[in-house]
Amino acid sequence: MPRAGLTTESVLDAAGKIADRDGLAAVTLARLAKDLGVKPPSLYKHVDGLDAVNRGLALRGLKAASARLQQATIGKARDDALFAFAHAYWQFAKDSPGLYAASLRAARPGENDLATAGEALVGVVLAVLAGYGVTGDDALHATRGLRAIVHGFVSLDAMGAFRLKLDLAESFDRLLMAFADDLRRRGTGDEVEAA
Repeated sequence: MPRAGLTTESVLDAAGKIADRDGLAAVTLARLAKDLGVKPPSLYKHVDGLDAVNRGLALRGLKAASARLQQATIGKARDDALFAFAHAYWQFAKDSPGLYAASLRAARPGENDLATAGEALVGVVLAVLAGYGVTGDDALHATRGLRAIVHGFVSLDAMGAFRLKLDLAESFDRLLMAFADDLRRRGTGDEVEAA
């Protein structure tokens, strides 16, 4: 019999708390069982092993990130949308570092819900890029570039690698502005506006 009150959702809730507090690698079935007050085999009544837990966290992370990024960019265009997107993504990674890390997992064959959630997040990026007139393969390359910029900055910030006494948000904004300048050139052929 499953333990009263224990569900797949409550297992994932506990896994998310561990991941956010101690890192995604700290999520193990033994740790989950201990935190939930059950024996590890009891978890199999609710999840099909650690991979299922990680997949569930990835899905939660992608959905949470997409919702936050859609909310941040709604009604905005071009630089306003780009900066809102990037800052909201950075804040999501600060607020939910475990879910953020989980969301980086690529969907495997047959993981259609995970693939759909990933496509929704990419859809937010593509909508931001469309405001610059960047579409097609250029938009996919730009999506990779924006992901690398945000993830690189987020990762370095999370590791405490930025130790100079300079405003991190200003550094981030300067990086984003360089990216936006390139988008303006690619999307419309316009000259970059003088700062």
